[in-house]
Amino acid sequence: MCLQILDVIRSELYLDFRYLDMALSALTFSANEQIQTFATDGSFLFFSREQILRVYRSNPLFLDRAYLHSVLHCIFRHLWMRGNREPVLWNLACDIAVEWMIDSFDKPSTRRTLSLRRTNYYAHLKEEKIPVTAAAIYHDLLSITDYEEQAAMQFEFYTDDHRFWPKDPARSPSSAQAGANWEKIGRRVTKEMELKGKQDGEALSSVQTQIRQGRSRRSYREFLRKFTVLKEELHCDYDEFDLNYYTYGLRLYKNMPLIEPLETREIMKISEFVIVIDTSYSTSGPLVKRFLEETFQIIRQRDSFFQKSHIRIIQCDNQVHTDTVITSAEDIARLLKNFSLIGGGGTDFRPAFAYVNRLLDEGVFHNLKGLLYFTDGKGIYPAKRPPYETAFVFIDRHQSGAHPSSEQDALTSESGFGASGYLLEVPAWAMKIHLDEDDLGL
Repeated sequence: MCLQILDVIRSELYLDFRYLDMALSALTFSANEQIQTFATDGSFLFFSREQILRVYRSNPLFLDRAYLHSVLHCIFRHLWMRGNREPVLWNLACDIAVEWMIDSFDKPSTRRTLSLRRTNYYAHLKEEKIPVTAAAIYHDLLSITDYEEQAAMQFEFYTDDHRFWPKDPARSPSSAQAGANWEKIGRRVTKEMELKGKQDGEALSSVQTQIRQGRSRRSYREFLRKFTVLKEELHCDYDEFDLNYYTYGLRLYKNMPLIEPLETREIMKISEFVIVIDTSYSTSGPLVKRFLEETFQIIRQRDSFFQKSHIRIIQCDNQVHTDTVITSAEDIARLLKNFSLIGGGGTDFRPAFAYVNRLLDEGVFHNLKGLLYFTDGKGIYPAKRPPYETAFVFIDRHQSGAHPSSEQDALTSESGFGASGYLLEVPAWAMKIHLDEDDLGL
């Protein structure tokens, strides 16, 4: 009976949100009596049979809203974006962003009377020009120091249970795969909304903004895998090793395995890599150091870099100032301990590329896969594409008292506007990634 009710709910939502057809069917239903409302982990939609049957008799529209609420969390990738944010406030910020979206749609299947507290906070967002995204709302909630007010807000916007949200998505292959699937669904929803959802006006723009934000906050580790190469490494290849034959030989000959395990395996990891730090006057020293710490934390993990890797850390503004070679964990610790920015001039990206190209010509690199340029983005780019992959990393900073509009925030996350408002005219041959300052612990 509950499954039939869920099918009815999904059909009702589909009539009002035709552009969400794929998203509404992406979660697998699973009964769980330990919860009191809907919950999801990105793959399953968990529900309480008792709650479904009880609520459907008295208030079926609540179930419509709750179902859509959980689906929107997945579309906006809230489950995989928490980073170092405080969990309670992050959950509240995600709930507010989703509830505002549902209320803005004003559809028959999800329409409800707004409470005074909810109306007042929506007015606050509009008056302060705070973009309706989970990250922006989270920073606004940090200013609420009254715990009773926080509790009242949580009670007002609570809809679904977040207990199954992944604690560390990077360490869970299934969670990472679910996040990747929802990223694809988000792109599909964006295209479908442009065709079928134009009547939704402001809500349409906000949905697209949140989808872009979720896509730009993808795992930094995942992004670095774009620079991996296939190479052999000394390690038992358990995919090619049959334990049955191995143990059979030990039983038959006592001390002689029938088949020895392979001593090498082919694997995709980063071998040679260059990180360039923009040391112009607009770059923050603590921000750069935290970015390096985050990058080196990934480097130390054995599944990302080969044991023998060649990494260069270059500081450059309008000229190259330092070039530090990293080949071991000791080199990393030494660099972070004594790190300081050298420079302070204008930003010109060309000297760093010319320097790396010269190293290539001199045979310093044998298989340079990529260059990562940490910058504010305002500078002179090379006219010609280099013979290796290039990515520019930008940090989206939250400044108190300055909240861009939703449309401007969308451009910041996806099209390339920097925190200072200028256009980041990244060349077509380069990639770009936006990291939130919260993700770096700032």
